Amino acid sequence: MSLEQLIKNCVKQDAKAQSQLYKQYASKLFSLCLKYSKNYAEAEDNLHDAFITVFSKIDQYNNKGSFEGWLKRIAINTSLQRYRENVGVFDIVNEGNIEDVTVDINDKDIHIDFLLKIIQELPDRYRLVFNLYVLDGYSHVEISELINISIGTSKSNLARARMILKEKIEDYKANSNSRSL
Repeated sequence: MSLEQLIKNCVKQDAKAQSQLYKQYASKLFSLCLKYSKNYAEAEDNLHDAFITVFSKIDQYNNKGSFEGWLKRIAINTSLQRYRENVGVFDIVNEGNIEDVTVDINDKDIHIDFLLKIIQELPDRYRLVFNLYVLDGYSHVEISELINISIGTSKSNLARARMILKEKIEDYKANSNSRSL
């Protein structure tokens, strides 16, 4: 069945089409939800809620842009909404104190599983901003709107996330080098 027909059948609340759509996109959307969730269980909940939104609003998809992109936006927004509901106030920061730190996430000596692990270990607000900015290409203006923080706070959280990741990567490299000596 073509994607266009699958969407039409989902609009009609066809359970088989919904199941097929779920099977086709669940793993991609789950990995996206996991990036924005505290843990596996929360990611599963976010995925479930995202598909409820997808099936209730699929008639609003207007074939502009990719369908997968539309699904991804729903999954990200669902995860961010849960985060906003569970978080209090963000710290207000002075933008003048932000140090620009770069982290080489393409270093061939660093295993991808280690990178994913240390990103997942970041404090929630740092992880969210890091993922949105670095991995998904959102601007600080967009991030500030998505999670209701100031642009300066977004920049500060990104800088702090990068600092934490840089320290963990340096520690990892130092320990790896000392083991190989």
